[in-house]
Amino acid sequence: MNGIQLSKLYYERFGTEMIHKEFGEYENRIAAGIAGPGSDCFGFDDETSRDHDTGAGFCLWLTDEDYEKIGFSLSRAYAALPNEIDGYKKLKETPYGSSHFGVKKISDFYLPLTGTPGAPETDLQWLYTPESSLAAAVNGEVFRDDLGTFTAIRNRIQSGMPEDVRLKKIAARVISMAQSGQYNFERCIKHGETGAAALALDEFAKSTMSLIYLLNGKYAPFYKWVFRGARELTLFADIAEKTEKLVTEKTDPGQTESIEEICGVFADYFRENSLSASPENFLEPHAYEIRDKIRNPELRNMHIMEG
Repeated sequence: MNGIQLSKLYYERFGTEMIHKEFGEYENRIAAGIAGPGSDCFGFDDETSRDHDTGAGFCLWLTDEDYEKIGFSLSRAYAALPNEIDGYKKLKETPYGSSHFGVKKISDFYLPLTGTPGAPETDLQWLYTPESSLAAAVNGEVFRDDLGTFTAIRNRIQSGMPEDVRLKKIAARVISMAQSGQYNFERCIKHGETGAAALALDEFAKSTMSLIYLLNGKYAPFYKWVFRGARELTLFADIAEKTEKLVTEKTDPGQTESIEEICGVFADYFRENSLSASPENFLEPHAYEIRDKIRNPELRNMHIMEG
């Protein structure tokens, strides 16, 4: 049983009854589910990840107004729920901070992830909000939200960043891939700078994985889950697998051929989807052509690698 399944089981067995009996007046105003940072919120948890900050529980999200009225009493009622379900312990607060479960304001849930009490609003807010934070804002599952406030924000984020912002990020990733992978990696190898070559390869891999998610219309999760999540994507899952192989083999000079193969796939994609008309497989000219499609002049005039 993964974390999402355990959370739903705990909510359905204990949470629904508690809310109905003790907070019936607010029952249709309390959103419940599991979302946020943590492998269990993504459904990526396994035996290894369960050595810390894991266990049964769920989130209850309230508007600011409702939190002022029932936040404290609902938190006490949540804390009083059983400490075990089917052999799984309830996740409790740790000496290092509170658990990611329990009662929260909707605004307090989104604020550390998006920098606002809800979804980003401006192009710049979208541009500078980490993709991993956006991924954590829309993962997991909402079990109930009659009021719809929490879900409306979630749906807005899930529908994707503005197209100009997406194009800006794509251009930045593409030119990073050209510089770090197609240009600097091989030069570092020839200079005998194997450490620098390893860093160049890492930059190439990070940019490639971010690009794969952007082209799928998804948000890349935190780096330690980025390859795991890519296996479930529709586009370029095979390229993600090749990129994972690159970073495990590091500075073998033969990596240059694999880098060029990966870049060639994206160059073909850009041409086929009218993102770029460059005949080159070197990605730098593609980045500038993609950049030029941005309508917002503030974004278009930024440094090509910004974002």
